[in-house]
Amino acid sequence: MEQIELVELDEENIDDGGCYCLRSKPSSTGYINKNKWLMRRFNEGLKYIKIMENNKPAGFIEYTPIEYSSRVVYGENYLVIHCLWVNITGKGYASKLINKSIQDAQEQNKDGVIVITNPNTSWTPSKDVFIKNNFREIDNAPYGFELLVNKFGHSPDPYFPKDWDERLKLFKDLTILRTQQCPFVDVSANNVVKAANKLGINAEIIDIKNREELLRLSPTPYGIYGVIYKNKLVSFHRLTVHSAIKRIKEII
Repeated sequence: MEQIELVELDEENIDDGGCYCLRSKPSSTGYINKNKWLMRRFNEGLKYIKIMENNKPAGFIEYTPIEYSSRVVYGENYLVIHCLWVNITGKGYASKLINKSIQDAQEQNKDGVIVITNPNTSWTPSKDVFIKNNFREIDNAPYGFELLVNKFGHSPDPYFPKDWDERLKLFKDLTILRTQQCPFVDVSANNVVKAANKLGINAEIIDIKNREELLRLSPTPYGIYGVIYKNKLVSFHRLTVHSAIKRIKEII
């Protein structure tokens, strides 16, 4: 009989449990940076919960109060889901994790739970499982981003900013905007730097320090990673060196 357990990471067990992503590479820079990032976020109310099947990781969810969120969305008194991933499908584990976030939101007297999805990338959760769990789509943004909410309070609906084109105008040189919320950001940025070097272009990396910077600078709702060149979006997710070269050449 399967033994199913929800395990919440905290300051005490993070060294043993670690983040779900890149769990096979605990010595990698991305994994180490993610764990350090988590340690700084727990006191803000961030939750990182793994679902375990017979003591083995089967998936995880990460969410936090909107005022500390790494996603570019406006609203008051919501929780925001950053990530949801399950590697054992067909057993309702994703719904179990989503329902945990909803339960926490209700216990904290929040007005709902937000998630950002995008059908064009695996870097965001799948939309369908949220619709199944009573989320509804209420806004969208360029590049395929969708804003969904499960609302049970009286706060105004959350919303995306509308100045995406103006944000791109801030960056003419090849610029990488990043935080350490995702452990894959490190290799993603390195691939772009390698691509730029091959093309003889200098790449500037800006490490976003706080939510105010993120809300002001990010070129997409994803928030934690964006590459811009000549006022155009290169990518908001990981590219191979070859793909980055191709994309940069298209802009040139």
